[in-house]
Amino acid sequence: MTAPLFQPITLDGMAFPNRIAVAPMCQYSADDGSATDWHVQQWMSYAMSGAGMVTVEMTDVERRGRISHGCLGLYSDHNEAAAKRALDAARRVAQPGVKFGTQLAHAGRKASCQRPWEGGGPLRPDQDPWQTVSASAIPYDEGWHTPHALEDEEVAQVIQHFADAARRAERAGFDFIELHAAHGYLIFQFLSPLSNRRTDRWGGSLENRMRFAVEIARAVRKAAPKLMLGARLSVKEWVDGGFDVDEAVAVAKALKAEGVAYICCSSGGNSPQQKLPSGPGYQVHLAEAIRKGADIPTRAVGLISDPLEADAIVAEGRADMVALARAFLADPRWGWRAAAALGEPIHAAPQLQRAVTTMQHWMRA
Repeated sequence: MTAPLFQPITLDGMAFPNRIAVAPMCQYSADDGSATDWHVQQWMSYAMSGAGMVTVEMTDVERRGRISHGCLGLYSDHNEAAAKRALDAARRVAQPGVKFGTQLAHAGRKASCQRPWEGGGPLRPDQDPWQTVSASAIPYDEGWHTPHALEDEEVAQVIQHFADAARRAERAGFDFIELHAAHGYLIFQFLSPLSNRRTDRWGGSLENRMRFAVEIARAVRKAAPKLMLGARLSVKEWVDGGFDVDEAVAVAKALKAEGVAYICCSSGGNSPQQKLPSGPGYQVHLAEAIRKGADIPTRAVGLISDPLEADAIVAEGRADMVALARAFLADPRWGWRAAAALGEPIHAAPQLQRAVTTMQHWMRA
């Protein structure tokens, strides 16, 4: 019998060969939003990793929405052409059935920052910073840029940027789009009562705070109807008075009504005061809560690296898929590793077939 982790799944009519997903991981290696040779090799690696679902890194819908100068984007013709080049290369070596998606996002008040290996803090005056934006004029932390609170017409412009980027994603050849409503970036800044102090139709009640996310989902679905649509959501903020599971269930239901086919369940990222636990599978209970509460397929994510643990998450019905990030950076063949551990066949390209017995030997050792 096929292990649960390797059973196929269909989301909104799109078939995936297994339940393993590569989670989006920023590489901070783009050129004004355009994918470079680094992305070509990275996406090709993901294509041969054994994962059935590949979500490339956070991809910003406008230049000021980037976390850093090195962040990926889909806001220009050059961005679109570069993404297509990298994606075409990945598809040429991909295992059968692999689907590729891009995670559309806007960093909001967490934009205009250094790359992690440069310090990761707000850009200094001599580092070409830019004005950040958010739901309210509240900086992420002491010493961070104070964002401009978006006016009503500016909110509409950002929603349009998401729609425009979705069209570019479709033309570039992606199979699906994932909306980034997690980790304290702009969509989540509207969702959280800690970062959204507005008194207009975009703030206050949960219905108003989720309006931005809902209208983005609606606009993206209309702009790229052929692409499957998912979302990543910070289900819990881990701060007293912050966004929590009950509100996340309501948001997931609203997104489902707009055609969102799955929720990737993460948490935190909107406040340095968060008290976030850490350890293998520390967010799986959040995926389970959204799956049951909103009756929508979920993807569990967060320090999952053991194949047996990943298989158990799916087998126990806690989530429909499992997404891994650092594990794939550490081991680009993690999907092979999982197959060997669970006694499943490894579907390697002919050029790599001689390595299959080595992986199987490693997992038996």
